Amino acid sequence: MRQTDFLVIGSGIAGLTYALKVASQFPDKKVLVMTKATADETNTKYAQGGIAVVNDMENDSFEKHIEDTLVAGDGLCNEKVVEIVVKEGPDRVQEIIDWGAQFDKEADGDYKRGKEGGHSEFRILHHKDVTGREMERALIEAVGRQKNIEFIKHCFVVDIITQHHLGFLVSKATPDIECYGVYVLNLETNKIEKILARITLLATGGNGQVYRTTTNPSIATGDGVAMLYRAKGRVENMEFIQFHPTALYEPGVRGQAFLITEAVRGDGGILRNKDGEAFMERYDERKDLAPRDIVARAIDSEMKRTGTEHVWLDCRHFSKEKFTDHFPNIYEKCLSIGIDITKHMIPVSPAAHYSCGGIKTDEWGRSSVKYLYACGECASTGLHGANRLASNSLLEAMVFAHRCYMDSTVSMNELLTDERLAEIWKQIPDWNARGTSEPREMILITQSLKELQQVMSDYVGIVRNDIRLQRAMRRIDLLWEETEQLYQGSTLSPQLLELRNMITVGYLIVKSATFRKESRGLHFNTDYPGKSPLVQNIVL
Repeated sequence: MRQTDFLVIGSGIAGLTYALKVASQFPDKKVLVMTKATADETNTKYAQGGIAVVNDMENDSFEKHIEDTLVAGDGLCNEKVVEIVVKEGPDRVQEIIDWGAQFDKEADGDYKRGKEGGHSEFRILHHKDVTGREMERALIEAVGRQKNIEFIKHCFVVDIITQHHLGFLVSKATPDIECYGVYVLNLETNKIEKILARITLLATGGNGQVYRTTTNPSIATGDGVAMLYRAKGRVENMEFIQFHPTALYEPGVRGQAFLITEAVRGDGGILRNKDGEAFMERYDERKDLAPRDIVARAIDSEMKRTGTEHVWLDCRHFSKEKFTDHFPNIYEKCLSIGIDITKHMIPVSPAAHYSCGGIKTDEWGRSSVKYLYACGECASTGLHGANRLASNSLLEAMVFAHRCYMDSTVSMNELLTDERLAEIWKQIPDWNARGTSEPREMILITQSLKELQQVMSDYVGIVRNDIRLQRAMRRIDLLWEETEQLYQGSTLSPQLLELRNMITVGYLIVKSATFRKESRGLHFNTDYPGKSPLVQNIVL
């Protein structure tokens, strides 16, 4: 058993920003950052395009950024939260610059600003086409300078510890569910351990691996959302899965696809179908810079209409110097598979990219479970609504990490007394693995994962309908039943735990999509092509 004051699960921009702040504020407290892989293997690392922020008041304004976010969110944004993120954003961006992050600058020293789909002005700060990697680097170095932060790598959280583990019946209706820490699988010792904490932050990232093709890394398996749901916490708007319109199409590649950032279209890249037609003007007056949901559906429509597996992104009119300066990573990747962007168009197709829903939080990042915060992609703060505006996610992660930290400074005075907490911690049982054995066939896990990804991609993708959703639910119910039997009788492994979490997330996506009897933002149901006059969040 380990005890800590602050437990941070996840080491992306949200988790590390929070850890850095609470460690600085409370130098006498212990901060534990836990990750199931290495410290820098996060969704943050793969964020190419940049961070949207208003820091050029001569040509931009908070009001414009707020309006762009609300338009993209299609009626479901929390307007108060949008205003908070946009107006607090510049201070948070300056903080990470002060911690060492470097964004590209013009010759005169001003920042280079890009423009992406849905934005009315040039406001995207970037570091080449590896912005997330640069921000992650700066944060890891800053965290390394804090003596009271400890990293635990290669530990997989199994479940959140609540009153349920003390023998009480806990349901969604239970008032004041409390988080006391987590059970974790230590991958080095292969033992289930208890980590008990006064305050826990979930910053576990997204769930793109639920789909067959995604821009997310292999770790993006929806762990935080699934654990919170099992702990009887509230999640919302899980049906809104953003598909990035332009992932690099490579025949036969499953899992993580290489992202072609939207900034390429912001700089003038043109989408073309197999006949060479620039088709986006037929779908939206903003053409290639329409919001992502519109562009992704347009590409999906063109692929189905023409019977092809991808469309093309034309960058042949770019100068080589301009492209390699702004997008060196993309240039090298394309060249490695025989695509010279000065001569050839880039084959692209949509891939699962970002979850706009997640753990329901308030404006301070508090979940419905006491002493448990959530921020980053695993959280549903109300910023994105039905569709995320490009490059708002890194901004949201930093703003809400700060707000979670601010609220933590207050809640530290409202926590259970040391005596009461010690009494509770003594009652939390060790993990009971009696009667379990090693699974004899790993194919029971790997095949179920393939089935889940196939079902989600075919039935719960960019375009949905009631029959597809019903089929998806029946198949997910069966997968859940089979996997729970395996879970109850098997020694736990990361593969089994991830499968269990992904099945839960798949269920939540389908359930939420079934409840939404309209088409809004990222959720398009051909049985309900219009918007309902009743604008509501789907809370499960």
